[in-house]
Amino acid sequence: MYAVIKTGGKQYKVVAGEKLNIEQIPADIGATITLDQVLAVGDSQQISLGTPLVSGATVQATVLAHGRHDKVKIFKMRRRKHYQKRQGHRQNYTRIEISRIDAPVMGSSEAAAA
Repeated sequence: MYAVIKTGGKQYKVVAGEKLNIEQIPADIGATITLDQVLAVGDSQQISLGTPLVSGATVQATVLAHGRHDKVKIFKMRRRKHYQKRQGHRQNYTRIEISRIDAPVMGSSEAAAA
């Protein structure tokens, strides 16, 4: 079973046991968090799409670590104008492991609506 979740302004397709980096969230390391913005839930046979969210669907995850991505270098230059500007940025992230996907039973009413 997989789910499409939304967190930090981005969408991720996740399965149980997967580890991924998301935008930083305020949670302690080892804490269990609930991601309730589930856009779609599916398996190999059928899929349940939300409008915009799937009601009653949640994803349980465990916070593994907090960190910072590699530096992104920003370089601006205007030729022949003697202008150069250098800047860098490191984005914070939270590493999580998906432990469980809870979804309502996909019945015939949702399949008929799709």
